[in-house]
Amino acid sequence: MEWLTLWNVLGIVAILSLIIFGKGRSSIWGGLTIGAIIGLIISIIYLFIEPGFQWSIIKKSAIIGTLCGLIADLLGKFSNKRTDNFRDSIDQ
Repeated sequence: MEWLTLWNVLGIVAILSLIIFGKGRSSIWGGLTIGAIIGLIISIIYLFIEPGFQWSIIKKSAIIGTLCGLIADLLGKFSNKRTDNFRDSIDQ
C-alpha cells in the first residue's frame, strides 16, 4: 500500500472531478492550468537552489489548483440554486 499516499488520493479525486464536472469550460480546468503554471515557476526557481527538476511540485500544485477550481465550481452551482429558490419564494 505504498502508493496510497495523501497526494495520490487527492490526485485521484482531482482526476475524477475533471471527468465528472469538467465538461467544457469550467473553473476546474482554470484551476488546473493556474496550478500547473505556478508549479512550473516554483520548480524553475527551485532548480537554481538545488540540482534536479522537481516534478512533484508541479503535480502537487496542479492538484491543489484543480481542487480549488472544484470548490469554486461547486460553490457557484449551489449558490445559483439557493438564489433561484429564494427568488421563487419571493415571487409567490
